[in-house]
Amino acid sequence: MKIRYAVLIVALLLGVEHISAQRGHNRHKLADTVNVVKAYMDSLRLCRQRLDSAAARAGAGADHSDDGRFYRLFVPLTFYHSAADKALGADSCGSADDPMADAVDDALLRVYLGRPDLVRNTETALRQAGTLRNDILGEPMKQDLDLVERVETVPDVDALAPAVVMVKKPNFWTFGGDSYVQLLQNYVSDNWYKGGESNYSMVGNLTLTANYNNKSRVKFENKLEMKLGFQTSRDDTLHKFKTNNDLLRYTGKLGLQAKNNWYYTIQLLAYTQFTKGLKSNDKKVYSDFMSPFNLNVGLGMDYAVSTKNKRLTGSVNLSALAFNFLFVGRKNLGGDYGVVGDHHTKEDFGSQVTVDLTWTITDQIKWKSRFYAYTTYERLQMEWENTITLNISKYISTNIFLYPRFDDGGNYDENLGYWQFKEYCSLGFSYDF
Repeated sequence: MKIRYAVLIVALLLGVEHISAQRGHNRHKLADTVNVVKAYMDSLRLCRQRLDSAAARAGAGADHSDDGRFYRLFVPLTFYHSAADKALGADSCGSADDPMADAVDDALLRVYLGRPDLVRNTETALRQAGTLRNDILGEPMKQDLDLVERVETVPDVDALAPAVVMVKKPNFWTFGGDSYVQLLQNYVSDNWYKGGESNYSMVGNLTLTANYNNKSRVKFENKLEMKLGFQTSRDDTLHKFKTNNDLLRYTGKLGLQAKNNWYYTIQLLAYTQFTKGLKSNDKKVYSDFMSPFNLNVGLGMDYAVSTKNKRLTGSVNLSALAFNFLFVGRKNLGGDYGVVGDHHTKEDFGSQVTVDLTWTITDQIKWKSRFYAYTTYERLQMEWENTITLNISKYISTNIFLYPRFDDGGNYDENLGYWQFKEYCSLGFSYDF
């Protein structure tokens, strides 16, 4: 009997423990379900906040110019009854469905109270004035749309038509130049206290360029310069006019690119003059066509100068080995140019440097500079030509020309030594192409 009671008690204890364990498991399961639902609601709430913020940002940048509710803020200030009625409680409900209209009324009320002097009209006066047009108050116009048969599209170009392929050969040549014809007049009366003489002078210049550049490695540059100027002088009884500028010069360069702006280059320089060179009241001819004629061939390196803004362009040529050929057609002038004996020619070897730059200082001011030096290491010939152009208009310009020159192979002057100098200033017509 006692054993039965003991077994019954043990069974009851095991049943109670199982029930309590199952209840605990159900409580844990319920807690997990609550956490999942809470996390899901939090996710929905976060998503809603993101959508609201995105809508707010989109609304901030939207254009409300077509919203008629804002017109009262931008027309001449008018006293509207709705703003006052809401403030006095006559319209306590307000526009429950239109908070934007309430905000506009609040803004107008603040203006009414703060700056009543800005009010130009009233709502009563507007109602009495009526509308501008009465014929537009009827029913809005409606459009009747009829269905039509679908029209098949027709291609503009026959898809089966053969395509014509055209291959256009690139043109690597560029041509250009500039020219000017300018005058200079100087008048001095016979009794001028410092003396002097009146004169007229004219100078014309034409420069032509033809350049080849295949944008790869080869370039071929050609430049032909022609300049001729005359002057008259009343004190010169032997010549009605004589030249004061006379130049015929060709410069050619053939280059093969070495690296970046550096080229292996052979340069050909040939120059002479058009006509006789004379001096006042002197019958002697100091120079003439092909008297002298200089031909210089140099082998070296050439550097292409070009800034980013293209204001400064040009080239620097360095020829370590150069051959110079001199020809004087008039034998009586040979000694003046270093020709020895009864000969017309003179040859020598040396080195030469040529710098040719154009600097566009402004749209109206341009400076062209050419520096040339040739030396046999026994004598030196150096010249520096500078032309400063001031553009007054498209076709009118002023030129200032400065030309110092050094040649220790010529005659020595007691005042200037081996230095020579030429300068002029002129005004006239100019044209670039």
